[in-house]
Amino acid sequence: MSKAPEFHFEEAPELPGSDRLSKYGFGAVRRTTHRLWDFRVEGRQHVPLEGPAIITPNHLSFCDSVFVPAALPRRVWAIGKGEYMDDWKTKHLFPAMGMIPVDRSGGDAAQAALDTAAQVLDGGHLFMIYPEGTRSRSGNLHKGRTGAARLAIRCDAPVVPVGHEGTLEVQPPDQFTMKPRKTVTVRFGAPMWAHEYGDPDDPRTLRSFTDAVMFEISQLSGQRYVDVYASKDDTPDSVGVDAPTPPTRPKIALPERKPDVIGLETPTSEHTQVAPKRPSIVGDSPSMIPTPPARPILRPPSARSSVPVGAGDPSGPIPVPPGRRSPVSTT
Repeated sequence: MSKAPEFHFEEAPELPGSDRLSKYGFGAVRRTTHRLWDFRVEGRQHVPLEGPAIITPNHLSFCDSVFVPAALPRRVWAIGKGEYMDDWKTKHLFPAMGMIPVDRSGGDAAQAALDTAAQVLDGGHLFMIYPEGTRSRSGNLHKGRTGAARLAIRCDAPVVPVGHEGTLEVQPPDQFTMKPRKTVTVRFGAPMWAHEYGDPDDPRTLRSFTDAVMFEISQLSGQRYVDVYASKDDTPDSVGVDAPTPPTRPKIALPERKPDVIGLETPTSEHTQVAPKRPSIVGDSPSMIPTPPARPILRPPSARSSVPVGAGDPSGPIPVPPGRRSPVSTT
């Protein structure tokens, strides 16, 4: 059992969860996390003690929204589904944890969520958002959405990357109960500013800054990064890679190749084309060098008329045409 670190409960009358009941309820939740679990917190000094900041943790379990706020040195607010307020088990717990209910069924749900988040940051408070958008059922860290980057530029607030481990063992997917006596570690990284990654007016800055934040989260959580958005269809058997794996190209059987005329052997692999080797004059075996055809013996017209075809010795002296002197003396 560990002792809960020092905590500052901020007063924010304009936001939900600022009443006295929420204050004592949140304090009880923080003490419980340190009593029932081996709760470890690293890098709390990176969280600003005053002013706005955006907390961006990885999302593995339903209980992430309990452990991450309990690890912070000050109060934090977040956006949650409006239907959570219809359940008596979460109607009072979630507002105490700083959840702001938002109706996500309408067409302007995304804009309403950003406006609510901007209200929190403009008031100088902490706001928490999961950049993956939903829980990762595969255990990998998925591609981040640009909502946190938009808030960072709009409100000129730093982003604090957060990586945690152990919450998936405390509360696996689709389970309401939380298993005690597990180890949970929450790590905070150094604050990051969007203007350091490009022009705030350039839409490409949203993606480059988001990717940089996701890289820091992967370093803090130890997760493998997959460059695809998280979905409910993910399974624990999904394999983490640095980028999407391209589909395997099908093998095409090539026609059987006949041996070359010059004596080269047929390639042993039916899927590989090998260019025939060009024989060289020096260094190759004589059997690899083709024999040139015999050069025909040319005879002058007079010799052709006097010597029948096929008669005489082909190896004898070649007759010299009339009017030309033989270069070799026969005497």
